[in-house]
Amino acid sequence: MSVAIWVDKVSKQYKLGSSKPTLRDSIASALALDFARKSNEEEWLWALDTISLSIRHGETVGIIGKNGAGKSTLLKILSKITYPTSGSFGVDGRIISLLEVGTGFHEELTGRENVFLNGSIMGMSKKQMQRQFDAIVEYSGIERFIDMPIKRYSTGMRLRLGFAVAAQLEPDILIVDEVLAVGDAAFQKKCLDTIQHLRAASRTILFVSHSLSAVENVCDRCIWIDAGQIRMDGDTRIVIREYMASTSNSTPEAAGLGETASRRGNGKLQFTRVEFLSPDGTPLRIVRSGDPLVIRLHYHANELIPFPNLGLRIFSEWNLLITETGTSHHGIYIDALEPGDGYLDLEIGCLNLVPGNYTISLLATDMDGALVYDIVEHATKLKLHAANVYQSGKDIDIRYGVIFFPQKWNLSGALGAVNKGSDQQPSQWEPLSK
Repeated sequence: MSVAIWVDKVSKQYKLGSSKPTLRDSIASALALDFARKSNEEEWLWALDTISLSIRHGETVGIIGKNGAGKSTLLKILSKITYPTSGSFGVDGRIISLLEVGTGFHEELTGRENVFLNGSIMGMSKKQMQRQFDAIVEYSGIERFIDMPIKRYSTGMRLRLGFAVAAQLEPDILIVDEVLAVGDAAFQKKCLDTIQHLRAASRTILFVSHSLSAVENVCDRCIWIDAGQIRMDGDTRIVIREYMASTSNSTPEAAGLGETASRRGNGKLQFTRVEFLSPDGTPLRIVRSGDPLVIRLHYHANELIPFPNLGLRIFSEWNLLITETGTSHHGIYIDALEPGDGYLDLEIGCLNLVPGNYTISLLATDMDGALVYDIVEHATKLKLHAANVYQSGKDIDIRYGVIFFPQKWNLSGALGAVNKGSDQQPSQWEPLSK
């Protein structure tokens, strides 16, 4: 597959501050005042630092990173809004860029005039634009205001019109920066559906969004930019997981319990630490909603422990008991645990809790619960991060309840219903990680 975008050792430097003193600075300096500004010295910032990448035709690539990492600067260079300080780049195909809201619009022109202006910039003839015009206006949903000057449009109206032009003209390359940051839920859904349509038509898409669920939903490849450099480039789920781990104060890979004061029991068996693992045994730095999870409970037995029951309780951040489970719940009868160190694994196929902060309490008793070896209240924290659990690009949070169910909707019995969902939506729900 041929290359649609290539970037070779591109750097971009910006000058901060002013090199010329203001009248206030000059007067203050002449009077030797202490509050005289010292910002006359030139300061420089490398927004991008020797970035190289290539994107093939038909790829949908997400670009993530913190604010100020260099994402928007890269997109502006590719859109030829600004040019690099050094390095080279190239774009093969007709391109539409939706960067800052209103970019490419003329403030004094009406919405109608701006639609034709954008079309002409893309090389579309007047007849071609006339054929597309009604569809663009209908998509935008601002028919009543189409002959109003753009300067009177709200931020949302500008976004709607700009995205409508991009959607209907179907460029070879679409560059989108935070299109989901503005607009209501219905229009955001329409934007994601359009991106999926362009993706199915093998258009090249660069997609920047702070909604990691949306990035995961539409992008197979993801590029993480950090401090002006590419930190990671690869499979979207892997890159997002590493990015979230780097920015999160999440649950550590293992939590020791030796110093906890909130425990009781006779101490003949005690929990020593808790680990959060992937199904293949890899320690997890972050845990996401919908992921499979292994909770490993380490213990130390001071003597032979006959017929023990080991388990845990999960609580919400409001101390609501979400669930309690133990070996006895599953009808597992352990004859005895030998003295020494050991562990048990609780394997969860799908952690169907919404994102949030949870705590885990540990318990070790006999089978009847009358003899308590060790109970550790709120032994460790479990922070769950958002994920694309329904594979629709829509985030879920506590507004939708504490848990979600693995599920699917079947519209075969709904007369006249038309499924306008993503072409990528699976026929049935599946866990995020396998």
